[in-house]
Amino acid sequence: MALKKYAKYGFSLLARGSLFYFSKEILKDSLNIKNGIYNNEKHIKAAVDWILEAQKANNNGGVAALYSLSDGWHESYSETTGYIIPTMFNYYHKTKEKQIKKSAIVMADWELTKQMPKGAFPGGAVNGKEFPIVFNTGQVIFGMVRTFQETKNIKYKQAAIKAADWLVKVQGKNGCWDKFDYLNKIHTYNTRTAWALLKVYEITKNKIYLNAAKRNIDWVLTRQLENGWFENNAFYETQEPLLHTIAYTIQGILEVGIYLNNKKYINSAEKSSNQLIKLQRKDGSLAGSFDKNWKSSVSWSCLTGNSQMAIVWLRFYTLTKNREYLEAAKRINNYVKSTQDLKSGNKGIRGGIKGAYPVYGWYAPFCYINWAAKFFIDALMMEDDLKFGDKLG
Repeated sequence: MALKKYAKYGFSLLARGSLFYFSKEILKDSLNIKNGIYNNEKHIKAAVDWILEAQKANNNGGVAALYSLSDGWHESYSETTGYIIPTMFNYYHKTKEKQIKKSAIVMADWELTKQMPKGAFPGGAVNGKEFPIVFNTGQVIFGMVRTFQETKNIKYKQAAIKAADWLVKVQGKNGCWDKFDYLNKIHTYNTRTAWALLKVYEITKNKIYLNAAKRNIDWVLTRQLENGWFENNAFYETQEPLLHTIAYTIQGILEVGIYLNNKKYINSAEKSSNQLIKLQRKDGSLAGSFDKNWKSSVSWSCLTGNSQMAIVWLRFYTLTKNREYLEAAKRINNYVKSTQDLKSGNKGIRGGIKGAYPVYGWYAPFCYINWAAKFFIDALMMEDDLKFGDKLG
């Protein structure tokens, strides 16, 4: 999971002589000085260029997890590189730029080097030894399946199947994953892992993956309160769940529901989504986290979660033709666009998306993160053309 590994980066202030950029960004955000809002394509291209810079950072094919104002580019990150791959293929189909397709395939080939012997993908390392994580494995499946669909190279399909088999093997009988996930806790945001299993079902028609996905969603629905909020949706029990993980959960349920034409699943996702529309602020943003009463203890905004909710609302617009969803998505997209710096001389900043706005919010503080750029691109591309996005079928 991206946040848990990187949430606390950004406090070693003077490494690599970055005091100028650090101070400038804090000042801008403290004074709420936003950037210009342009057409979506300009913002999309800038974010894609940022991802390409992040891919160059470590010269191994993977995408650097983030650019820190304190100490620059970090190592390539398997989980998020995995689900960036479909975004890059979508952008290739939009622009026909062959280099974009090539970069996505290079990412996928790097992921193949990260797969562990039993099929899982790593979530981190202790004393130099990598360990498997359920959520991370699910997210890499998105990239493996999409690369197989684009190239027809069987090695990517085999990697996806091997990863899916491991996920099925370690899944609890009640449908949740209660081991090999962060802190060995149960997390409802693994609905996005269930969605990944459906991706493998789509290319294999093996019902073991379909049934495992349904078991997980059915379990998650038992954790949903009447007001739409999900229990076990934070990284640990005492944490107020981030909009980021809330949106993961909603999107996973929704996409599985759409694929299976399961109204119960779709209605569950809609209940949560509609609560968040009510909480959208005047500037278009949402708060960074929410408790079980949909109250937030923070004033800053989680930019990743904002873009994720734009995607969810745009999907509901395709289902219902209710323009409230479309307008809410446009407002939130404009908000995130206003936080993107298109003119900085620093390639780690220009075109990137921060973890939090203001940048000192506790979600990946003082960092520009690759998963925020991914969801930002997805949201803007979907706003322009609803056929784009990481959908099933």
